[in-house]
Amino acid sequence: MPQTTHLAREIATQPDDWARVIGRLDTVAEHLPRPGERVATIGCGTSWFMGQAYAGRREDLGQGVTDAFAASEHHLARGYDRVVVISRSGTTTEVIEVVEGLRAAGTPHVSVVATAGTPVAERSAATILLDDVDEQSVVQTRFATTTLALLRASLGEDLTDAIAQARAVLAEDASDAVGALALAEQVTFLGRGWTNGIAAEAALKLRESAQFWSESYPAMEYRHGPVSIAAPGRAVWAFGSVPEGLADEVHGTGAHFEHRDVDALADLVRLHRLCLAKADAAGLDPDAPRNLTRSIVLT
Repeated sequence: MPQTTHLAREIATQPDDWARVIGRLDTVAEHLPRPGERVATIGCGTSWFMGQAYAGRREDLGQGVTDAFAASEHHLARGYDRVVVISRSGTTTEVIEVVEGLRAAGTPHVSVVATAGTPVAERSAATILLDDVDEQSVVQTRFATTTLALLRASLGEDLTDAIAQARAVLAEDASDAVGALALAEQVTFLGRGWTNGIAAEAALKLRESAQFWSESYPAMEYRHGPVSIAAPGRAVWAFGSVPEGLADEVHGTGAHFEHRDVDALADLVRLHRLCLAKADAAGLDPDAPRNLTRSIVLT
């Protein structure tokens, strides 16, 4: 895979990043939620979607009620035993406000941050610093996926297969990795359970990096309206399990149906490769998306 942009270089390190952070789990486990605790996650944009994926997986595994909130739309007053805050920059205004509220309330919390010395990193009750996966591209990839890998490993998941699958994705020729998706004029992403967060993140990545029309929905909700835009030249990409009959329905519209039987985290790396291809085809710099900055700081 060409390494001509920060985004391309950061995408390429992900499997090694995941393996490395999992090796650190014992040193940070005391700060992470325990089975049975009532937990909330807080983040903005990509960090919110990673929180959604973790929340869904934690509940799937029967480890306790877990809610995922955008920092600006939380309901922490419902009461939680522990809160997980995710913030690459550590400077996002809404996230800082949440951390201050958690401190004032005395609510146990831990923040996962990529940048030391920032308000979120300094003011949180506990901080897990992942500065080795910080990014120069505005578009988040490896910080987000490495955070999710750490959180999934904390649930007792073995990510050996996901790491191997991601390495295989990165070793593929670009044409094999993205296939018919390279020519699609629109992509809708679908998820089930914890992969709903992955689907939402996939759609966001394409919008950010390539100004590309992408949407995301729970797979069983797709028939309830969104299927109306399926047509020849468009695509539907499903992460995780696929509802019975859905692939045939999509094929019936003339749209392309995309699905691989791999861990959704590894499949997200394949989506990252599609982002590079779409940005290149559009003549865009994926490191500097239109109208976006590394952190949203409100004044």
